[in-house]
Amino acid sequence: MADYTARKIKFKAWDTEHRLLMRLNSIDCNKGELVKKNHILLQFTGMFDKEGEEIYEQDILMISLDKYVVFWNETKNGWYFSPLKDKNSFAPFLAKEASTMKRFCSFFELTNT
Repeated sequence: MADYTARKIKFKAWDTEHRLLMRLNSIDCNKGELVKKNHILLQFTGMFDKEGEEIYEQDILMISLDKYVVFWNETKNGWYFSPLKDKNSFAPFLAKEASTMKRFCSFFELTNT
């Protein structure tokens, strides 16, 4: 049987008070739920864009001039992406798609500037 290693789980966070996207030094755990006061935690998808940049939850990605947002779909239990202008149209977000896209910014940076 092959050896299994746990995947590394990474987060960035949107600081709601200072309106900044940041990496955290620590995250609190309360009854199994990760929390950070005044922050929205954004999980690393495990995928990289065409330039090798890490892609996180709620990142805005671009193909040409088209913008897409990455999100976790609770119902389907997986990463999905949808056009920023049509959130009702979405598809599974796989490494194949990620490698054709360029990370632009976080959704929060786009909407809170």
